[in-house]
Amino acid sequence: MEFACSHVVCSWRPPGAGVSSVGPKYDNRDAAKQLGVDKQGGENRPLKANINVVSLSVGKLVNLSKDSGMETFQSPVICGKCSAALSCLSSVQGKVWTCEFCGCENGVDESVSRVCVGQRTGVHGDDVYLPNYSEDDYQNLEDTLIVFCVDISGSMSVTTEVTSRDGCTTYISRLEGIQDALHRVLLSTLQQSPHRRVALVTFSDEVVIYGDGTSTPVTLRDWALVDYDHIWQQGLAYSIPHCIAETYQQLIKRVKELREHGATSLGPAMLASVAMASRYPGSKVILCTDGSANIGLGEMEQARSPSFTPYFYKQLSLQAVERGVIISVMTFEGTDCRLADIGRLADTTGGRVNIVNIGTVASEIQSICVDNVLATRATATLLAPDGVYFPYEDENNHKLVKEIGNVTKGMEITFQFAVKPDFMEVFLKKETLPFQLKLSFKTRDQEKVTRVITEQRPVTTSSAIFASRLNMAVLGVHCAQLCANLTMEGRVHEAQMQLKAQQELLAQVSKLRPIQKEENIYGNWMDTMTTICDDIDTESQTLTDEAAKVVYQMKRAKSINSNTTEFQKNIKIKEATMEVL
Repeated sequence: MEFACSHVVCSWRPPGAGVSSVGPKYDNRDAAKQLGVDKQGGENRPLKANINVVSLSVGKLVNLSKDSGMETFQSPVICGKCSAALSCLSSVQGKVWTCEFCGCENGVDESVSRVCVGQRTGVHGDDVYLPNYSEDDYQNLEDTLIVFCVDISGSMSVTTEVTSRDGCTTYISRLEGIQDALHRVLLSTLQQSPHRRVALVTFSDEVVIYGDGTSTPVTLRDWALVDYDHIWQQGLAYSIPHCIAETYQQLIKRVKELREHGATSLGPAMLASVAMASRYPGSKVILCTDGSANIGLGEMEQARSPSFTPYFYKQLSLQAVERGVIISVMTFEGTDCRLADIGRLADTTGGRVNIVNIGTVASEIQSICVDNVLATRATATLLAPDGVYFPYEDENNHKLVKEIGNVTKGMEITFQFAVKPDFMEVFLKKETLPFQLKLSFKTRDQEKVTRVITEQRPVTTSSAIFASRLNMAVLGVHCAQLCANLTMEGRVHEAQMQLKAQQELLAQVSKLRPIQKEENIYGNWMDTMTTICDDIDTESQTLTDEAAKVVYQMKRAKSINSNTTEFQKNIKIKEATMEVL
């Protein structure tokens, strides 16, 4: 866990709620370096931005290879009321553990408490729990599947002018671009991961399941395109027995024979693809399309309301998460694919959303194919003392449960928290407050793991905090993620308020100390989201595909010290515009 501020600021209130003046001010001797302090009059002006933010580097936390020296246990001792785990901060008196988060008294065996706490006293605990492991749970890490779900509708015949290596001008259709990209990716996969399985599904006014190219294709048309259960069973039952080392030539032949025709049955094709991939947790489905679905399940032509998102895509994305399948969505420049809607498939499952052209489609597919899945079925439980709540997540509970699903390399998630006014005096009597993260997940070899991190943070009542004690990386990433989420939910005004508060905070920090290079990048993110939000001011407007791509990338924002070169490049588009329907 990484916190944005050195202290828990108890006095922060949402806009319009007022700020309590109960309790002593935080003792900062050097007022010139404090945030929220008027240098001339010394007046304490509370910050609008909530700096009570915590970041979870989930991609690092599930990677146990770097923590191989950690002591492991079979199962944690759990509080019967709030499910907190016994930790280094716990106090056991006479075989009774009074939970530091909810106050519940739990009977504890002395030997258990000594094992769980005795050797790890202090203010920070990091424990890994591995239940009894069975060889039946083992899965070969290379035994995953990549499904290419390719649009071959009539619009894929649209051509683009390109210049060949010898300088000649020629025209290549979108389908030809996809075919060339697949040839390259299949060859690369054969050379680098010859034991990996690869399958092909195409869609137009019908869906054709080619699988690994060695069996007779299955075609779904007419009534079958609207039967959810039938499509799922057809995809699930289609066997993929061979790896690409055995099927390369057959797949190349199938790809070469593809021809454009018909409508766009995108929904049924994605359903069949996810069903095929669901047999192998950690598998990927890569959607390549240039238009919105207009036939079968998930069709979008009948309803163009900005708030309309077919239930079908929500259901399919949740089913993919449950089965450990990651979906990535690629569309072509200059097309309208309703990316704000179908992009939810990638956003929910941990995949990527991008817009490509003929020249970049191959490299984008190649980067998506990289095996970066670290864990599946991940759930994060964040616990704070009773009296703390989580704005924008759970306004009433001091315990937050977040279903993460698939975890990929570099993934970060952030939350903000605040103290309820009625609990302020209680917390002021304490020097510190405890926080605990319980992260449960399945590793790539299907091993069930629970990681428990516990620590405590000092308390203050004032927003006048040393500038040096703020982690702008955590605040910048949180602002990008939160505002992108609010925008996708249609809560644009709230996103604008958050952006304004964070921009004011960054401006205040810049007056007190030099702004680092990466902090300027976070400022650019805020400017990008402000541009998008300012263009959404009535119900008659919606996100263009280009703007939706940027917003989805913002939802996956991560700190600059991670491998974010490509992300930074992709969000340079600050003039993303909105399309009036």
